[in-house]
Amino acid sequence: MQNKRILLKLSGEALMGDRNHGIDPLRLNDYAKEIKEIQQEGVEIAIVIGGGNIFRGISAASKGMDRVQADYMGMLATVINGLALQSALEDNKVPTRLQTAIKIEAIAEPFIKRKATRHLEKGRVVIFGSGTGNPFFTTDSAAVLRAIEINADVILKGTRVDGIYNEDPEKNKGAIKFENLSFDEAISKGLKIMDTTAFTLSQENKLPIIVFDMNTKGNLKKVIKGDKIGTRVYI
Repeated sequence: MQNKRILLKLSGEALMGDRNHGIDPLRLNDYAKEIKEIQQEGVEIAIVIGGGNIFRGISAASKGMDRVQADYMGMLATVINGLALQSALEDNKVPTRLQTAIKIEAIAEPFIKRKATRHLEKGRVVIFGSGTGNPFFTTDSAAVLRAIEINADVILKGTRVDGIYNEDPEKNKGAIKFENLSFDEAISKGLKIMDTTAFTLSQENKLPIIVFDMNTKGNLKKVIKGDKIGTRVYI
């Protein structure tokens, strides 16, 4: 395997499947099977999930809710998604630990870098919930931060499109896909891969990002093996 330790970033919306909100158990189980396949081959896997299928803090704030309150609600939504993914993984016999930046001892461990790293070394999948634990930061920022802290080789951003395009491919069939991009090229082209804070943090720490279609069966394993799937962003 090309990448020994990865940080997989999943959007909350990805868990909806064909639904308008919430969690699709079938999609969740599909993801669990994909993750199990690479875990069995010795890949150390950490995961950060968004909460947009349940609650989006920035959206609520734009409609008048206090931004800090809204962001904390969004963090709790990521914990719900983390619990759901943990359950699906354990149903598939994958040892899993959920760690959160906000202390919720009844259901998850607090985030501790050394403990997270030890879990990974023992072959457990570690799910990081509640973002960074601070308002005004996205789960993209949390994904990059955790990836740096655990010394991940790469961030894999699983989406519903097969890479990065110059325009939204779901709106424009003629959109052009990029196979490789430097961080500088991505910035100059104004491509919204992650929010600015996350993207800058990844660039400063020379942490590559691969954006790929998580919903196509087998893609996660192909990315891990180094196949040309999705778009790679690098220094």
